[in-house]
Amino acid sequence: MSDDQSLNKEELLGRSFIFRALDEQSKRELASFAHVKRYRAGEVIFTMGAAGQSMMAIAEGSVRVDIVTPGGRDMTLSELRAGEVFGEIALLDGGERSANVRALTNCALVVVERRSLLDILQRNPKLSIKLIELLCERVRRSDERMIEIAFLDLPSRLARLLLRLTVAAPASADKPLSRLSLSQSEIAKMIGNTRENVNRCLKKWQSAGLVELKDGWLILRDREKLGDLAEGE
Repeated sequence: MSDDQSLNKEELLGRSFIFRALDEQSKRELASFAHVKRYRAGEVIFTMGAAGQSMMAIAEGSVRVDIVTPGGRDMTLSELRAGEVFGEIALLDGGERSANVRALTNCALVVVERRSLLDILQRNPKLSIKLIELLCERVRRSDERMIEIAFLDLPSRLARLLLRLTVAAPASADKPLSRLSLSQSEIAKMIGNTRENVNRCLKKWQSAGLVELKDGWLILRDREKLGDLAEGE
C-alpha cells in the first residue's frame, strides 16, 4: 500500500459530483481537510441507518454497497473500486446512511467530514446553487434505475448492468472493460433477480456468442448486440 502522504486527495475526491460544484480554491481547501482511513477485507465501513457525517473516496481496494429489502433479501447496489466515491448524500444532509458498505479487499479511503464542506458552503453561498443542480441530476439517474427494475425484462436489465459496469471508473466509455469478475449471485442482486435466472440468460447469450463464461470471468464478446438488448430491441 502507498504512503498516506503520497495520495492525491484532490484528484480522488474530484470524481464526486460535490467537487464538481466547487471552485478550484474550495476544492483544494476541502481536500486539505480530508484524512485517510484504512479497512481490512471483510470489515464493515458503515451500516444502513447509521449516522452519516462523511464522504469517502477509494484510494486503494474495493467495497460493496448493498441493502436489505423489506422482504429480507440482500440486494447489491454496486461494487466500487479505486477512484470511486460514496457517502455523498450523508455528507450533504447529515442523515442516516441509506445502504451498507463493506470492504471487499484491504482498502484505503480518503474521508471528508461534513463540517468541512458546510464551512466552505457557508462562506460561498453561490456554490450551493450549483450543488443543488448536480444533486437533481443524480436523482434523475436514480429514478431511471428504479424504472429499469420495475418495467424492463431481465435481458434488458442485465445487458444495461453489464455495459454500465464496463465503463465505470477506472474504465471509461472510450476504454471499456472487456471482462468482469462478478459472480452471478452478485449480478442477480444488482438487478433484483435470482442467480438461476441470470445463469439461464447468460448461458443463452454464451450460445449466441454475446458473452463468454470462462475461469470465473464474464467476457463481453458483442457489445453492439448487448446494446440492442439494453434498449429492448
